[in-house]
This record gives sequence, structure tokens and C-alpha cells, in this order.
Amino acid sequence: MTDPIADYLTRVRNAIKAGHRVVEIPASNLKKEITRILFEKGYILSYKFVEDGPQGTIKIALKYDPVNKVSAIKSLQRVSTPGLRQYVGYREMPRVLNGLGIAILSTSKGVMTNKEALGQKLGGEVICYIY
Repeated sequence: MTDPIADYLTRVRNAIKAGHRVVEIPASNLKKEITRILFEKGYILSYKFVEDGPQGTIKIALKYDPVNKVSAIKSLQRVSTPGLRQYVGYREMPRVLNGLGIAILSTSKGVMTNKEALGQKLGGEVICYIY
């Protein structure tokens, strides 16, 4: 697998389209941080790290609207790929859906959202957009 983050986003996207409540994804430190951010921002219901084998897995409970069964995540879009990395400075920080969505960045101080990075005046690699 050449792009594990794209695989992570695709598994979540496919689980939402299929209407699943839980999705299991092979774990890595970057995927754990992305999952933590999704939980803190209210895009997923809960998550659990399962240590089985050398890598472990992440179990993510997806969040749906109880009335009309619409997911909290409308779109997951990979930005920086292994073939074309996308870096931004804090002055060129992207705004996702005019501030309603989030961009997840990998910075020198760790993985964070675009708003947190802007507050700390940090730039970094744009991993993905979520809204």
C-alpha cells in the first residue's frame, strides 16, 4: 500500500456510504491522531484502539443524525499525496467550506487542525479536508 492515509479516508467514506455503524482500520500513529481530531471536532461518535498483533486496529463508531440518517461527515478529501506533497505556511492556511469544515495538518508540533495551527502561527503539510 503506497498511501495508508488515503486508505483510511476511503474506508471511512465507504463505511458511511454503506450505512455501517463501526469501521475497523489498521492503526498507525498518524491515523490515531487523525481519529482523535475527528472525535474532538464531533465528526465521529467514539473510537477505540485495539492492540492485536504488531500493528493493532482502530475501531471507529460513525456518527449519524437520528432523524434522517445522514452522516456527520459529508466529505473526506485527501490533499497531500506521496507523489505530490502540499505544504502551506500559516499565512496561506486553507479555509474549508468557508470555515465550516476543517483541514488536518501535520506540523512540527504534531497533527492539528488548520484553526489550531493558525492560532500557533504554524504551517505544515495539509493531510486532508473534512466537512
